[in-house]
Amino acid sequence: MNDKELQAIRSRCEKATGGKWTAYVEGRDFECGSSFIQTAGEDLEITGATVADYDFIAHARQDVISLLDEIERLRSKEA
Repeated sequence: MNDKELQAIRSRCEKATGGKWTAYVEGRDFECGSSFIQTAGEDLEITGATVADYDFIAHARQDVISLLDEIERLRSKEA
């Protein structure tokens, strides 16, 4: 990936609702209500999502930024 592509990914991450995202799944994390992803803004509810989908989406908010930071760190070592 080139720098422009990586910057586009970082830009999308930065435009998404901030803060840590956490998946709360009915039957796993609580007993009544519907599953959702808690954000620093509005909670997200996803129709048709599996438990794995909820966990993946919630963690992506943090994971993608961490991966981009690691790519940047590794590239700076090469220079």
